[in-house]
Amino acid sequence: QELLQVLWLKTVVKRLPLFSSFPADMALKGLKKKVVSKGKKAQLKFTIDCQQPADDNIIEPKDLEKFLNSRIKVEGKTGNLGERVVVTRDKSKIHVSAEVPFSKRYLKYLSKKYLKMQQLRDFLRVVAPNKTSYELRYFNINEDNEEE
Repeated sequence: QELLQVLWLKTVVKRLPLFSSFPADMALKGLKKKVVSKGKKAQLKFTIDCQQPADDNIIEPKDLEKFLNSRIKVEGKTGNLGERVVVTRDKSKIHVSAEVPFSKRYLKYLSKKYLKMQQLRDFLRVVAPNKTSYELRYFNINEDNEEE
């Protein structure tokens, strides 16, 4: 048994790479590249379209924009937007541009929270028509009446 363990250890040691055979400056080159490539982070851009409820004067897009500005958390703190997250409004559309660690799902969560606060959650829903935007739509009540 001891002989088998010794043979096994020898085969394992033979398979291990020897790091001393690599040139010492090779690791430094890799580190320099990482430092140099660290530059501008990618920006994510999302939109929330409030067209339908804004046309009916049910919701004010400026209030939703103000709500998002006050509630979005950056590094676990509200009111810490800085230059990382920018919330702007264009008529009835709200544009949010943020650096990479930012979730589209978080915008949906905050939008639903705003609707609940305004007691509109029973009438409006947040739908994603495409990959980078959300839309506030009415629930389709007419479809339920047609089925009965």
